[in-house]
Amino acid sequence: MASPSSSSTAAATTNIMLAIYEKKTNSVDLYRPLRNFIVMNYSEREAQNLEDDLQTLKELRSDLERGPTPADSSLPARRDLLQKYYRALCAVESRFPISPDKDHIHTVSFTWFDAFKNKQKASQQNIHLEKAAVLFNLGAVHSQMGLSFDRSGVDGRKQASHAFIAAAGAFAFLRDNVAMKASMGSSTTVDVSVECAGMLERLTLAQAQECVFENTIAKGNTPGVCAKISRQVGIYYEEALAALNASPLNQHFDKNWLAHIHLKAALFSAEACYRYSLDLHEKDEIAEEIARLKSGVGALSEAKKSSPRGASQQLLDALNKLEATLNSNLERAVKENERVYLMRVPPANSLQPLPAFSLVKPMPMNEVLDANKEKMFASLVPDSSAKSLSRYTEMVDDVIRTQAEKLQQASELARVRLKEMDLPDSILSLEGNSSLPTALKEDVEAVQVCGGPAGLEGELQQLKDLRRVDQELLVQTEELLQKEAAEDAQFRSQFGTRWTRPQSSTLTKNLQDRLNRFAANLKQAAESDGRIERSVRDHSALMSILDHRPIESALPTLSRPIMSLDANEDAVVGGLKQSLRQLETLGAQRAGLEDMLKEMKRKDDILPKLMTSTGSHEDLYRKEIAKYDHICQEITQNVEAQEQLLMHIQVQNNNFAAVFNLEDFKASREKSYKQMEAAIAKYQEIKENINEGLKFYVTLQDAITNIKQQCSDFVMTRNIQCREMIDDVQRQISGLSFQDGKNTAGYNYPAVGQTHQTHRTNSQQQTDHMSNLSHPQTPPYQPQQQPTMPAYAQTSPPYVSPPQQVPPPYHVSASGPPYPPPQHQQQQPPVTHDYGQPAYPGWRGPYYNAPPQQPGSMPRPPYTVQSPYPPNQSGYYRQ
Repeated sequence: MASPSSSSTAAATTNIMLAIYEKKTNSVDLYRPLRNFIVMNYSEREAQNLEDDLQTLKELRSDLERGPTPADSSLPARRDLLQKYYRALCAVESRFPISPDKDHIHTVSFTWFDAFKNKQKASQQNIHLEKAAVLFNLGAVHSQMGLSFDRSGVDGRKQASHAFIAAAGAFAFLRDNVAMKASMGSSTTVDVSVECAGMLERLTLAQAQECVFENTIAKGNTPGVCAKISRQVGIYYEEALAALNASPLNQHFDKNWLAHIHLKAALFSAEACYRYSLDLHEKDEIAEEIARLKSGVGALSEAKKSSPRGASQQLLDALNKLEATLNSNLERAVKENERVYLMRVPPANSLQPLPAFSLVKPMPMNEVLDANKEKMFASLVPDSSAKSLSRYTEMVDDVIRTQAEKLQQASELARVRLKEMDLPDSILSLEGNSSLPTALKEDVEAVQVCGGPAGLEGELQQLKDLRRVDQELLVQTEELLQKEAAEDAQFRSQFGTRWTRPQSSTLTKNLQDRLNRFAANLKQAAESDGRIERSVRDHSALMSILDHRPIESALPTLSRPIMSLDANEDAVVGGLKQSLRQLETLGAQRAGLEDMLKEMKRKDDILPKLMTSTGSHEDLYRKEIAKYDHICQEITQNVEAQEQLLMHIQVQNNNFAAVFNLEDFKASREKSYKQMEAAIAKYQEIKENINEGLKFYVTLQDAITNIKQQCSDFVMTRNIQCREMIDDVQRQISGLSFQDGKNTAGYNYPAVGQTHQTHRTNSQQQTDHMSNLSHPQTPPYQPQQQPTMPAYAQTSPPYVSPPQQVPPPYHVSASGPPYPPPQHQQQQPPVTHDYGQPAYPGWRGPYYNAPPQQPGSMPRPPYTVQSPYPPNQSGYYRQ
């Protein structure tokens, strides 16, 4: 019975995989019945000549019955045995008619047990079950070989992948060539059915692609490549899971199989989201990154809830590790978006499917299992029999190909003719079931998901609130400087020439200039906000059509005429609808006829007749190919009936168009389409401008907060200096230190932002102050340069841009104001805090309709630090 298994030679296998074990059989004697058939139908001498072939066939069947040995080294020998025995069976099939018929070999019965339900078995008196079982076992042996390789190294993973590809080839060959015939016998088992063979093909392909993914991770490929390969692994597991959940497999496999495949599908789907999010992160696409991470977390959570129990602990640990990584990255990305980008995160259902790239496909087994070169029993039957069968097969294929093309052309003709007549859309519109073109409907739904035109008022209010906050911060900052300047002027008036420190206006000139620039920027931004508000008001009537829910309710409907001469509207509509139903019935009949042709070909096996017939095979060909004539006639009748019906529908539609004024309706509907397109374009333009404004105000708030802190530091430093000078002046006045103070006039006043130095308290300090009273000279004040700040501070939380930076120039619709097109971005040198230089070159950016920036004035993009995400090497695989 198949069960989860892992490599026994690798101590640190990257992940657990499923093993498929061989079917078991009962002993059967092929030697005696086949020899008797040769003697009866040919001669004793012919039987003696074929003695070696009969003995070889007997030995192959005996070796098959013994089953595999536990040693891994026997797997290649077991594979060779199965391939050789299958080719021998093909030779037997073309020469020995094995069936319950009395004239055939009716004493041979093959018995096989189900690989997944050992108590179930099937017995058939034909060779089809035997061939199906051998192919199943061949695929199982290849899968066991894949598990036997040490996948901790590159070569081991390649060998394992090739083995699983070969297993997929064996199961695909079983499904396409033998499974159907084996399932038509008197008794059968599920494991050799078409559905089970297809499921096992998907499973082994998934495990082969998984080995490729492990190698991709080991090589350190880019996240985008890893995401595509991982997504394909998930798709293969999802296809296998879908087959397991459908009849007849849904009650046939153990829960541990279902749990394993279910969790593997979710694991690699989430892995693809994780790898793809890393690629999005590098491209600064933060909104989709968050959405993909949420999708991955949701897939894992749902899988753990809905999956049946029975999965290995190793697999559960891998899921938990990946879930933890996704949650960690999601938390970081959300914080970054909230602090820097403020981008709208798209809903999961709006995301495009992740790209997938398959690097595996089933190995073609035709050459490996080709029995044309098999010399066994070659003298018994002439080669002409095989050639005759091939010729008949070509004749059948030609019939099916010709009829399939005829059916396809008829369906395409009906589709084109109906589209030319605007059917059935006009009928649906008359009944109030109008529809939009798919692309336009998707665009409208995207607008409605974002809140639609009605939601713009709330976003405009956000602009106002953010602008008010920025204005209040700016006023508070200016008041700090004004209060300090007033206090300095008061002391200067009180102490006269003794008050020797520089005036506040001298020290704060650069700060005040920057505040003035911020105020001007806010004023320009307010004007831009006003233009946006006017645009919303001016185009509210145009965009109101997008608020209809469902949007189809905004479309015009085809109405009945106000006046009717003969009151035959219902008859016209009823006749047209009846004809359309007849046309639909003819289309369904064509699909059924095509399926009948393919089913007949699958069941068409004339080899026994070719083997028993004598003389020319032409008569047999004509008789057998005539089986397809009645289907061909039905196809011809169907196509002719459709042509007549389409002509009748054309006449009915002309009457319908005349009665209901269809041309005016089409013009009105096209006008609605164009209005929707124009409304969508205007909404997207306004939405983009609002988002641009929101980003501006948030970034400006950080900048004003930063300069407010600098002003607070400056005021605090000046207050400390003030207290020192008051003490010095008071000592001068009282005459307590008339010999002190040589350097008072040259008192060192720190620049804005510089930490005040330790005060001098000894007598030499007093002497310096008094000396300077007699020689009052104030040297020109030189603001001290602050040290250059790094362009990006690697502190927690990650990805926080320096306060001095603003967003890059905003991309705006080409339709015009309020924001001009962006300038080309250049690399920005490190920003300094020298108050004589504008620390925020973006304040003169295109958002404010100011002169264009010079190249090199833009700050660096925010992603300039080492990524906090784990490297490409998947940690959760390491055990």
